[in-house]
Amino acid sequence: MTAELQAPGGGGGGGGGGADCQMLLNQLKEITGIQDSAFLHAALKAANGDLMEAVTFLTEEHAQEPAQDAAAAEPSAWEGSAVGKQLPQNVAPALTPNNKDDVRAVDAFRPLESPKAQAAERDAAERPQEAHPAENKNRSKRKRCEVWGENPKQNDWRRVGDWPVGMKNIGNTCWFSAVIQSLFQLPEFRRLVLGYSLPQNVLESCRSRTGKRNIAFMQELQCLFALMLGTRRKFVDPSAALELLRDAFRSAEEQQQDVSEFTHKLLDWLEDAFQLAVNVKSPGDKSENPMVQLFYGTFLTEGVHEGNTFSKIETFGQYPLQVNGYRNLNECLEGAMVEGEMDEATASQSVKYGQERWFTKLPPVLTFELSRFEFNQSLGQPEKIHTKLEFPQTIYMDRYLYCSKELIQMKREEMKRLKEKMVILQQKLERYMKYGSGPARFPLPDMLQYVLEFIATKPAVVVSSAQGSQTTLLQSQAEPHVLDVLSQPSGVLEKKDTRTEDGAFFLANSSPQQKSSTPLQPSGSPAEMSERPAPHVVSEEELNLVRTCLQRWRNEIEQDVQDLKESIARISLSIEQMYCDPLLQQVPYRLHAVLVHEGQANAGHYWAFIYDQPRKSWLKYNDISVTESSWEELERDSFGGLKNASAYCLMYISDKVSRFVADGDDGSEVGQFQKEVEALPPELRHYIQEDNWRLEQEAEEWEEEQSCKIPQMEPSPASESQDLSSESGPDQSSVCEQSVRSLSSEHAMIAKEQTAKAIANTADAYEKNGVEAALCEAFHEEYSRLYLLAKETPTPQNDARLQHVLIYFLQNNAPQQVVERTLLEQFADKNLSYDERSISIMKVARAKLREIGPDDVDMEEYKRWHEDYSLFRKVSVYLLTGLELYQKRKYQESLTYLVYAYQSNTKLLLKGANRGVNESLIALYRRKCLLKLNEVAASLFVSCEEARVAEGISILNELIIPCMHLMNNFEVSKEDLDAIEVMRNRWCSYLGREDMDAKLQMKLGELLPRLLDCSTEVIVLKEPPKIRPNSPYDLCSRFAAVMESIHGASTVTVK
Repeated sequence: MTAELQAPGGGGGGGGGGADCQMLLNQLKEITGIQDSAFLHAALKAANGDLMEAVTFLTEEHAQEPAQDAAAAEPSAWEGSAVGKQLPQNVAPALTPNNKDDVRAVDAFRPLESPKAQAAERDAAERPQEAHPAENKNRSKRKRCEVWGENPKQNDWRRVGDWPVGMKNIGNTCWFSAVIQSLFQLPEFRRLVLGYSLPQNVLESCRSRTGKRNIAFMQELQCLFALMLGTRRKFVDPSAALELLRDAFRSAEEQQQDVSEFTHKLLDWLEDAFQLAVNVKSPGDKSENPMVQLFYGTFLTEGVHEGNTFSKIETFGQYPLQVNGYRNLNECLEGAMVEGEMDEATASQSVKYGQERWFTKLPPVLTFELSRFEFNQSLGQPEKIHTKLEFPQTIYMDRYLYCSKELIQMKREEMKRLKEKMVILQQKLERYMKYGSGPARFPLPDMLQYVLEFIATKPAVVVSSAQGSQTTLLQSQAEPHVLDVLSQPSGVLEKKDTRTEDGAFFLANSSPQQKSSTPLQPSGSPAEMSERPAPHVVSEEELNLVRTCLQRWRNEIEQDVQDLKESIARISLSIEQMYCDPLLQQVPYRLHAVLVHEGQANAGHYWAFIYDQPRKSWLKYNDISVTESSWEELERDSFGGLKNASAYCLMYISDKVSRFVADGDDGSEVGQFQKEVEALPPELRHYIQEDNWRLEQEAEEWEEEQSCKIPQMEPSPASESQDLSSESGPDQSSVCEQSVRSLSSEHAMIAKEQTAKAIANTADAYEKNGVEAALCEAFHEEYSRLYLLAKETPTPQNDARLQHVLIYFLQNNAPQQVVERTLLEQFADKNLSYDERSISIMKVARAKLREIGPDDVDMEEYKRWHEDYSLFRKVSVYLLTGLELYQKRKYQESLTYLVYAYQSNTKLLLKGANRGVNESLIALYRRKCLLKLNEVAASLFVSCEEARVAEGISILNELIIPCMHLMNNFEVSKEDLDAIEVMRNRWCSYLGREDMDAKLQMKLGELLPRLLDCSTEVIVLKEPPKIRPNSPYDLCSRFAAVMESIHGASTVTVK
């Protein structure tokens, strides 16, 4: 289908074409995922406006294949083969290649030779590669220990090697997991907790309820930490410790706790618990408390209040910082340390008013609490602040220390002076760049150029031809000049001001040296200039005088502008490097953990990014899931500004602690953990052993339970054969051969109509030269046909791989032995018993198959190629069915097919770009289907009718949430992230709605944590019913019809 670049309705106006072109560009962005408009426009232009052709250009990989791969895909010469010698002389000329394609196709006779005759030839040739490694370079990879949406097995419960364990979410407890994991990964804190003990007399003398509770909590925390060290489970259950904490909070059982509130409470409890031990030797001395030494610091506040100076020292644990109005962490700290310099009320009396804070002692673990919530007075409820705030991996705290006070005050004064100077320079520059007294202003150098163009323009020549007038008019309309803009009324000027100003800034930012190096000349050709306004009379003397003056003035102005820009750049650099003094880089703190909140003020999900020192990488701790991450992912999820996720708490550790951690680890975390387990008290080691024993018991019970279950449906040999064969080992050769035979026979049966046609065309050869010659001719003709089809450029409406297994093999550079044996099996298919000729050819082909031994063809490799093609057809059928159901607005059924198509297709694409179908197409309609379903579920939910609400919740739980979880397990695209964000925002917007009763709000509160958190559970999405197309032609025609329909202007009915 060729896309029309004209406005609908045939108006033919200039604006319509631009609108349609933009529409095509938007469609290309949606289909291909490419956001570069210039690149897409070039592809559309190369395709002459054909949308499908442009998609093909953008999605197909045109990389040159290696020479050996090309040789593997193309047949080689066959002179001297056994077949050539056996054929009668009158048949040989007919088979002699007389064009390039025939030469390539003739080698298809090689499987008909004696295997011994081929052995030496194969040994000499290099074995072709299945797929180039570069094809897999940028493919999505499964992260280590990541939970996939497959059927849960007992291995999903087990810890993998030395990988850190997750923590079970037992009902809105992700806040507990985020904080505890961050603290556990601090070796010093872990050592203190696991080594905590009190003398017996202290335990007996503790009478207060608070003291007993703190001791009980420490004991539960010890058990939890011991399991996190030595368990064989993938995640631990923190229920016992959580129950003690929940009792202390005066909130509902299921209410989600605030991270800062919980952390404050936790540190208080730990401090009190350790104080009991300190009091044995130094009663009441908090300076000896290890929690105080690790987490608490002091700061000095100095200031002037109503003319009186004051000074006081305070202790802090988590240092609070405001986020609003700041771009990065250093700005937040600067704002928190300096509050005001002059009170407006007392400014006239010149009384200094304000205060400064200075850290006098920094703790080894420095925690910043980012204030991301504020109370909206008008709405009467809290709101989350989503603004972006950057923070570094290393922050130098020297500039906030009391010992650096004199130097920092000098630098602050210098900073203030530079900023004031910067404002003055920017105002001066703006006067040059926005010159004029009216509403529209322009760069002064450009205005001088416009004046010169005006005086140098000759009076317009009258064109007598009407056609010439029309052409001139069209040209003048199509190429407006700035002078035309200047001549417009003020109202028009205001509309065009933005565009013209942008252009002016672009001109102003070019180098003045380049401009002034050439004489000031009017731009444009004489023909163009004659169409512009021009003075009636101007003499050469006047022209020279004005040109000289304008050139000199412009050079002077450009030099002034350049000087201003250089001065501004120098000041900006000075401001940027103000605190880069080596004297202010003596106290570095490294980022250890980032606690993230996603959602709104009254609901959301928490997780943590923690730096793993032995692995030198960031890990993401999201309840039971612990996955490899990166600084880039941390930035995206933590800085804020893009979506509802942002950092809530930052934990930095001093450089000394960081070095201690690095020196303490020998590069193997499992070794370090094992040493710590061995150093545990006997009761904790016994506790770990008991839990691991229970895990084995649970595994045995699970296996017994699974063995008693009756399968829900009997798997068909064709659809499940790849699953059976994938579990085959070297000692299961019979199972392997049976699996291969099953798949290759199925593929032969799919192509039986094409094979029968090839046999039917060999009637003359069969009558004249016998069955061997007929088989050779049919083999040659079929191979040539399939080879040419494989070389055709595919289109979205026509995928030749669906027609025949060999087209798939040839396009993916399968080994020649695999291709030859597969084609030979087509002629050995028992379903070809139509007549005597077919039966005879089938018998000869079977005899030749028996001659091919294991040394001639690698059957494991042969099996893998047929498994891939079987999976490819399954993906295509699922995609086709999903698209057809989507067109019929059956979104629930459609989504399941599209999700499974995407997951299976991802496995294929890991092996090569041509192994699967267009990933962006599946993703596009999966996303559309998901958004439609979310609208349906949300509408049902807000209907407030019990049956409809239940239906909406069912759709959300059974389809939408599992699909969102699976999308997050892959390398999720920006479009999918945006769609997920839209869906989450839709449900979050219902929070606190007055037209919803309390019962509905409670159900919403239960739904949101699952909707916002994509890793707390193993998601199982039920596989859709299996569908078998009748023939490859049926599959191809349906696929072409549905592809034409989704990309065409009108819907095509598929019969």
